[in-house]
Amino acid sequence: MTRTDFGLDFYRGKRVLVTGHTGFKGTWLCAILLQAGAQVTGYALEPPTDPSVFALTDMEKRINSVIGDIRDLARLRQTFEECRPEIVIHMAAQPIVRESYKDPVYTYETNVMGTVHVLECVRTCESVRSFINVTTDKVYLNREWAWGYRENEELNGYDPYSNSKSCSELVTSSYKNSFFGEESGRHTAISTARAGNVIGGGDFAVDRIVPDCVRAALSGQEIIVRNPASIRPFQHVLEPLMVYLLMAKKQYENPAYAGSYNVGPDETDCYAAGDLVTLFCEKWNQASGEHVGWKNVSDGGPHEANYLKLDCSKLKTTFGWRPVWNLETAMEKIVEWTLAYRDKGDLYALMCRQIEAFTCE
Repeated sequence: MTRTDFGLDFYRGKRVLVTGHTGFKGTWLCAILLQAGAQVTGYALEPPTDPSVFALTDMEKRINSVIGDIRDLARLRQTFEECRPEIVIHMAAQPIVRESYKDPVYTYETNVMGTVHVLECVRTCESVRSFINVTTDKVYLNREWAWGYRENEELNGYDPYSNSKSCSELVTSSYKNSFFGEESGRHTAISTARAGNVIGGGDFAVDRIVPDCVRAALSGQEIIVRNPASIRPFQHVLEPLMVYLLMAKKQYENPAYAGSYNVGPDETDCYAAGDLVTLFCEKWNQASGEHVGWKNVSDGGPHEANYLKLDCSKLKTTFGWRPVWNLETAMEKIVEWTLAYRDKGDLYALMCRQIEAFTCE
């Protein structure tokens, strides 16, 4: 594929607002948009981890970074009024399943009312032409099926995080129908993107399998795996981010493309957690010359789905999309990034090189 296949030239000079820009995915998205020549504004809390990829890449100095809470409607509205975005990609969220059990109120406040606030700002800001709400593959009522969930399946996530994202989908649908229908006169296209598990360099989150692997490898410790049999659709962070940008572009140009889309890898990259960790160990040991291994230690934690994957036929048929990097390549890129981090390399330059390599595959 070439760069033009991703439609990144479209973003040159476009005003883009990204919520959640200080997070792992948000920082990578800002880097892509900068490479494309967009005028980027970010709105989010301070980085959720320390260290953070946001700080390590000096992203605050590269874009218009606004530190704010999406639960603060007045502050968010002021940001919209000041930057007058044409495209909004909403990724700000409380994204951790286990954290949602500890603090369900904050999770719902952020993921549901936060979405209401963003959509309310989109409704009252006439410059917005394209809006993408990024949710999760966990929005579906999980029946532990062997086949992938489709966009018309029932939405009813089990845990507070997953359920709050199901609610976010319903909020988006209601706003779309109530305020952006044909009778409204508004030409704002609205979509939701339901992405599977995302991995990549610079993710320092807690209770995520690859960051756990990275922390263990950097400290020379054995990797602890809670549930090695759980199967998830894993994909490099650049895969869904490029899809979000493609979706935003296509519906900006033709609102008929608006809708809900599953965003995940091919079935061959639906891995059991234990197999994923084994792959990390192989790539780490090969690239570093060191040795890291893992062990199964179930901690009896709260309920999490054992089997979950997506049917991405709609995305592929509508946009001609095909995944670029398989899981083996994705893991090589993660190890490359982690070793550069350990050796105090130029992480923004490496990020840009990985983006360039992805777009030129």
